[in-house]
Amino acid sequence: MDLSAVQILIAFLGSFTAGVINTMAGNGSVITLSLLTDMIGLPGNIANGTNRVGILFQSMASLKGFSNFKPLQTTQTKLIATITVIGAIIGTSVAVTISNEAFLSIFKYLMILMLVVVLFKPERWLIQNQIEQKISHWILIPVFLIIGFYGGFIQMGMGIFFLGLLVLVGKYDIISANIIKTLVVSVFTMIILCIFAWKGLVRWDIGLLMAVGQSLGGFLTAYYGKQFKKIHIWAYRLLIGVIIVSIFIQFGILKPHI
Repeated sequence: MDLSAVQILIAFLGSFTAGVINTMAGNGSVITLSLLTDMIGLPGNIANGTNRVGILFQSMASLKGFSNFKPLQTTQTKLIATITVIGAIIGTSVAVTISNEAFLSIFKYLMILMLVVVLFKPERWLIQNQIEQKISHWILIPVFLIIGFYGGFIQMGMGIFFLGLLVLVGKYDIISANIIKTLVVSVFTMIILCIFAWKGLVRWDIGLLMAVGQSLGGFLTAYYGKQFKKIHIWAYRLLIGVIIVSIFIQFGILKPHI
């Protein structure tokens, strides 16, 4: 691995931060993909595949940390996971063969829409008691299939859209929604990573380095989050902050070049 000590340190700190963000909000891939492409210099498709190594390990570490929280009482989690995984497999099959520039051009406008949605009804995001509402299959299947496709294709921002659906449509509290998101991401990332690896699109040395940082950030955030009485409020604030920063980056107002 041709990285200097400074690059290794930056990669670790950046991936740690991404693990924290992914666990409580989503879109930490804005950081990790920027590190992989801008600092390390990986081609887009290899960066996309390598990024999945950290996501997988961080998701599993976050799930371990979330064991402090009460068990989920949901009847839809398995169906949501299955549909999302199917979509992710399809999205990954496309990602290993074509460029993702078209998706990225749309992504920034989706982030603006999500910001409006999140700010429009803040009380919905701050409810602490899970009151799961049955989602119609006519909505659940196509929507989560699309979200899974997007997650398989590029991942960046997928967690935010996933959270939005569970909180606003499924009526989950934000922490329970985060746990479901983490579970689903860990499942489909196992499959996705195998596809990228099969195509030779993973730099394992760099991916494992960043996986250490992401796993540590994800575990500590999930494990100690229970100790903060206002964790729902801080998760909501972090979500808003991540969306705003993502918009600034995608429109070139902020440039995350290392």
